[in-house]
Amino acid sequence: MKSNRKLLMVMLSGVLVILAACGKSSVESNAKSNDQPKVQEDTSNHTSTDTNSNDGESQESRNNENTESKKDQYLKKLNEMEEADRNEEAKTTMVEMEKQEADRYKRWDEALNEIYGVLKEQLDTEQMEKLKEEQRKWIKHRDEAAKEASLKYEGGTTEALEYVATQATLTRERCYELVAKYMK
Repeated sequence: MKSNRKLLMVMLSGVLVILAACGKSSVESNAKSNDQPKVQEDTSNHTSTDTNSNDGESQESRNNENTESKKDQYLKKLNEMEEADRNEEAKTTMVEMEKQEADRYKRWDEALNEIYGVLKEQLDTEQMEKLKEEQRKWIKHRDEAAKEASLKYEGGTTEALEYVATQATLTRERCYELVAKYMK
């Protein structure tokens, strides 16, 4: 009887920790996602009707339209990824939840690297050097923030989950930031 009671207490404690972590993550996720501006797609027609402009201006206009559409494409893609995250079925075991968050982090990290690659093509050398240094500082910040967040659960089963969830959330935010700040 005593061992059953002890087992029940351990199980209930574990469930409460998981529920608290899930509730906190979803509240933080919803709060942060509400902070992210939703960008509506520009559905206006970007074709030029000025037939009197010279070829140089036409080419420049087309180039500007292509880079603007690149920014719109990435904002749309990021919004779709975020929506998919919100609609994904929440897992129930710690192992499943950690894997789910690790997969989410991997998807956002891949998107971040893709955005970074586009920016390498768009930015001049000086801007790119500045971005590289900023990115190095951001990576350090991301990892420190994840570690700090996970220490609230130090030694517990939620520690690793909180670490990777924080990395995923910060990486998602960084994707939006780079597109908004640098992409043309």
